[in-house]
Amino acid sequence: MERRTFLALGAGTVSGFCLHGCVSVDKMISGLKEPFKISLAQWSLNRRLRGQQEPKLDNLDFAKETRRFGIEAVEYVNQFFMDKAKDTKYLVQMKNQAKDNGIKSLLIMCDREGDLGDPDAKRRSQAVENHYKWVEAAKFLGCHSIRVNARSEGTYEEQLKLAADGLSRLSEYAADYKINVIVENHGGLSSNGKWLSSVIKMVGLANCGTLPDFGNFPPQTDRYEAVKMLMPYAKSVSAKSYDFDQQDNETTIDYWRMMDIVLAAGYHGYVGIEYEGKRLSENEGILATKRLLEKIRTQRMKV
Repeated sequence: MERRTFLALGAGTVSGFCLHGCVSVDKMISGLKEPFKISLAQWSLNRRLRGQQEPKLDNLDFAKETRRFGIEAVEYVNQFFMDKAKDTKYLVQMKNQAKDNGIKSLLIMCDREGDLGDPDAKRRSQAVENHYKWVEAAKFLGCHSIRVNARSEGTYEEQLKLAADGLSRLSEYAADYKINVIVENHGGLSSNGKWLSSVIKMVGLANCGTLPDFGNFPPQTDRYEAVKMLMPYAKSVSAKSYDFDQQDNETTIDYWRMMDIVLAAGYHGYVGIEYEGKRLSENEGILATKRLLEKIRTQRMKV
């Protein structure tokens, strides 16, 4: 699809949720109608979408399925419509499905398009260009961002500079569409809060930020401190979950502590459910995560 067509048909919004400085959670959310909103990351249903779990689910029915969970916003994953980024007819169907079901399209999580921090200059440039079509698709669908990975190779400093170079070039392109380029802690040095926050600072562009994920950290990492480092640049948040106890608390992540970190950073946007557990079905895991987030939201509204 031509850029002109996307700009004419798509309607995107840019939403940055960054407040610097330390503010207590109590003061930050006092008087707010809603401390945060809840969305659904498409990866939560990856087994159903790939036909590995019943009932099977088609990408075009994702928005409708999200509404059945009582959730109002979605985060797409490009893997489930990998060859459709420039397919106008298909994207129109996706957009109409979201509209017909009262669903907001927030972002597209992009994988398998090359390493934005590749040490080889040609491959790095190709990776940047490979993401252009997803910027355009995000604009068309009405999203505010694309989520990318910051993979690289080399020393700590080398990877810092290489990732910043690829992200800078992609962010400059995305700025013309008023689309954010946000990086998730998703393995390698990107799961190092200090490194990733340094990359974003080196890029220094308003539309380049982070998508802090509650999971995706090595065992030795203090996930709470890492998320705290990433939150000043967050334009979205991923509520990763794996399993729950009888009180509906996540068994591996202290959600209450994590959400206090999110709110203390001044973030009051969407928090995306991303269930990756095995014991519960995908549907059950999504609903368990939703119940926990709703419980936290209700308690924080009482402050």
